[in-house]
Amino acid sequence: MSRFWLIRHGQTDWNLEGRWQGQAPHAPTLNATGRAQAVTVAKKLAGHAFTALYSSDLARAVETAETISAWIGVPVAVEPRLREVNLGVWEGMRSDELAIIFSSELRAREIDPVNARPPGGGETAAEVATRIRAAADDFAARHPNEDIVLVSHGLALAALICQAQGWPLSEIFERIPENARALAIHWPPVRS
Repeated sequence: MSRFWLIRHGQTDWNLEGRWQGQAPHAPTLNATGRAQAVTVAKKLAGHAFTALYSSDLARAVETAETISAWIGVPVAVEPRLREVNLGVWEGMRSDELAIIFSSELRAREIDPVNARPPGGGETAAEVATRIRAAADDFAARHPNEDIVLVSHGLALAALICQAQGWPLSEIFERIPENARALAIHWPPVRS
């Protein structure tokens, strides 16, 4: 059984502004607070023996991973399956804007958080969970009984956390981790 150290990227200006980042190519990289958070979490991980460091290919995650890499001495392997959920047309919009323009779609997501799809080609939580589970299964097969770092995003990590802990995927939005905090899980999940 492998142990994954899950790290959500450091803070960005869009986090502060309440903008939904998703996979937006124009989403900002880390702000000063996010860079400091990345150093703080990297220092906490330093001295622990890790065999791999995988990161989402989105800039805010890569920047966080590169900071961690400098402290733990493990190179960053970029893995697109660790990307955040694709939010379709919601990407870049603020929460208050979404509440006005897409109120019925947001309500549908509250009713069915697993299968509701953001408009404009977005992903469902179920699709994110399938994607990140496949990546986690591959990592565990490559690194059996080893400790590895995964740098990713809020919803993507929440999907992995739910699956590792045996929690219903319907709780995904309540399980989003804070920016740049380390959380260790075992993989694959133990089946009862």
